[in-house]
Amino acid sequence: MRSTQNGVTLIELLTVIVVIGILASIAVPSYRNYLIRAQRTEATTALLNLQAAQEKFYLQNNAYTDQVAAAPPAGLGLMATTERGFYDIAVVLGAGSQSYTANASPVAGAGQADDTRCTGFSVTDAGARGATGPGGRDYCWR
Repeated sequence: MRSTQNGVTLIELLTVIVVIGILASIAVPSYRNYLIRAQRTEATTALLNLQAAQEKFYLQNNAYTDQVAAAPPAGLGLMATTERGFYDIAVVLGAGSQSYTANASPVAGAGQADDTRCTGFSVTDAGARGATGPGGRDYCWR
């Protein structure tokens, strides 16, 4: 009586490893692109929150401020980086503190520096939204 051995051959095992490798080589870059796109919303949300805080500050002081992190009444009391630390937030005042441009730029080494399509975001006191990089404003702010 002949006994049969049960198990997986080396060729079957290598085939499975190759298939998993191909799937991983497709999935990992796609997932990284998805993360970069999703983390852009952190910059846009922070800028819109800053814009609302600036308007409140303006109503109380008849001027805008560039003190993002300083506590009120001198500043806005917001964080100088976004919630998860992917972007730095800064404000540049216009003449007589009657206008401003708020900018969000990626923090070096925080992951969003790999975002080559949208390298920075901005918003002005007039509500004009801007973006630097080849993606352009409409692509980056969507």
